[in-house]
Amino acid sequence: MSFVDHLEALRWHIMRALLAILVGAIVVFIYMDFFFGQVVMGPANKDFITYRILCATSHKLGMGNALCLEDINLKLISTEMSSQFMMSFTIAFIGGFIIAFPFVFWEFWRFVKPALTTKELRKTRGVIFWVSLLFFSGVSFGYFLIAPYTVNFFAAYTLSPLIANTFTISDYIDNIVSLVLGTGIVFQLPLVVYFLAKVGILTADFLRTYRKFAVVIILVIAAVITPPDVVSQLIVTVPLWLLYEISISIAARVNKEAEKDTLPEEWS
Repeated sequence: MSFVDHLEALRWHIMRALLAILVGAIVVFIYMDFFFGQVVMGPANKDFITYRILCATSHKLGMGNALCLEDINLKLISTEMSSQFMMSFTIAFIGGFIIAFPFVFWEFWRFVKPALTTKELRKTRGVIFWVSLLFFSGVSFGYFLIAPYTVNFFAAYTLSPLIANTFTISDYIDNIVSLVLGTGIVFQLPLVVYFLAKVGILTADFLRTYRKFAVVIILVIAAVITPPDVVSQLIVTVPLWLLYEISISIAARVNKEAEKDTLPEEWS
């Protein structure tokens, strides 16, 4: 195919992906009351499932109300006439993208797939499943764990009792979207490491060398977004740390296969 033909093929892949997002966005827009009231505003509700599970766990472990969060004193305002109307389209688009993500990535994969060799195709079987699984795992982690703690922390944090925390609805939604999509992308780390290791940019030794710095960064992130107790910080720290360790194992396996491929045939 010529360069122009490649661009034409890419255009149709993008068009089909956008159509899938549009269909998902329409579904979200039709049920906007539910998606906004129960999903988007969920972390700002004291009855949110994460708060209830943590509180119940605290009681079962005999810790009293140690993990029970207090009422969230969150006040939101709309400062522009059209902000709520436009925000509904933002919510619909983001929701549509999350719903349609497997199809969107499938279209991207269909465009890239013809450029891979038969050996590379065998090693990338199930890539759509794993990418989608990691993405939804990251989205769930960000929504059910990081977002509630972040909302609770910033809603309660004040420099002085004379200062009232009143946030705009757009600011709240921007933060929720950033956290949810951000963790969805962060959870792609094992796959990113796999491909970087395949092209020789990243090695397991490099990841092991800087492991201590990565752990410190993870601990700092967990300390900032969670209440000041060890259990809550571990809930956020452990999954991110495991993700890093999995990435090291993946890089080590790829590096080993690369070394094996470079050996003379009689040695391998």
